Amino acid sequence: MDTARIQAARRVIDPVFLDTPLYRCEALEPGLGCMVSIKLETANPVRSFKARGTEVVASLLAGTGSRAVVCASAGNLGQALAWSGRGRGLEVTVVASRFTPAAKLDRIRALDARLELVDGDFDMARERAAALSRYDGIRLVEDSADIETCEGAATIGLELTEVGPSFDAVLIALGGGALATGVGHVVKTRAPDVEVICIQPAGAPAMTHSWRQRRVVTTDSTSTIADGVAGRRPIPAVLDDLLLVADDAVLVSEASIIGGMRMLLEHAGLVVEPSAALGIAAILEDRDRFAGRHVVTIVCGGNVDLDAYHRWVGAAPIQAVPSPLTLR
Repeated sequence: MDTARIQAARRVIDPVFLDTPLYRCEALEPGLGCMVSIKLETANPVRSFKARGTEVVASLLAGTGSRAVVCASAGNLGQALAWSGRGRGLEVTVVASRFTPAAKLDRIRALDARLELVDGDFDMARERAAALSRYDGIRLVEDSADIETCEGAATIGLELTEVGPSFDAVLIALGGGALATGVGHVVKTRAPDVEVICIQPAGAPAMTHSWRQRRVVTTDSTSTIADGVAGRRPIPAVLDDLLLVADDAVLVSEASIIGGMRMLLEHAGLVVEPSAALGIAAILEDRDRFAGRHVVTIVCGGNVDLDAYHRWVGAAPIQAVPSPLTLR
């Protein structure tokens, strides 16, 4: 990844997705035992960071005269590509699992994309999108594999480091790897002493196992509410990039993810999807590691099915993760 290309990517991204809020959230700190800053990537038209990458992709495609594009999505990439493509006259097809939260699917349709559903998981959707690309002769956008998606995500790293980072670690949700490799590259280039920590659910551990073993490790299935990071088959080239920039990759429980979502609601006023709570979940599971440090967590998405959200966050406090009110 090249810093000059990341700077160039920033110039083609709609400003509505740039310079997102970065602020210290003191209300979270008594319950977590460390200084916590939030990089908020939900305050934009698609409520996730993904449009930073799709803006770069769509700009390049429109510039070459392309008229159609297809992607597989767990929900957020599809919304982002639909938004970026619509503004540039691209016909966008999104392939998703029919088990994707309805709110994400409805938003993809509302953005005028063609939506095709498969009966399997995200990796089956990837296979179908690749087949449509071959059959129809249209561009396949593959999140994390396409360097533009990583370069778009990396602009978050520019914004983090341009403020003169006083933080000690950045916590990044790890799925396909675009966010982790993009932000990680910039942070390690500009602030090498800052620890880059990637977080996955224990129920979707393929990329973390791959990082630990330094080879691609696949899983037969996933079991997590964090659908946005629930891949089974890491992309080899993305793993190579991750090995260069990540200081650690950790797994967290479903209970901790829900505890993180609850804390972000109660103490930061943020309704987030499970993937966006992974950073808080990591602190909840290892307070000693972060005690007294200044940590930045990227709140990467806010597209969540509200019925499911109420079931998770509105339930009684989970015993494995004490209520934030007891963490003083």
